[in-house]
Amino acid sequence: MNDTKSLPTLPNRLSRNPQSAHHVAEVFEHDIGIRLNGKERTNVEEYCISEGWIKIASPTALDRRGQPLLMTLKGKIEAFYR
Repeated sequence: MNDTKSLPTLPNRLSRNPQSAHHVAEVFEHDIGIRLNGKERTNVEEYCISEGWIKIASPTALDRRGQPLLMTLKGKIEAFYR
């Protein structure tokens, strides 16, 4: 079991992309999970709890730099440590 006192608090907004201003490397040292409307999602690239959205990568479409395009899904967001 993880000791919750040693875990950093999950931010309101978090991104997996290290070039993003919303990337927090300390959080990614631990396994985190995201629920959208009660269903756990494993393919989340970015989330914002207060605005109620997550971004997931498109399976086929790429932008001009070769990065996957991100699609936004809205709903109730819950972030947690596994």
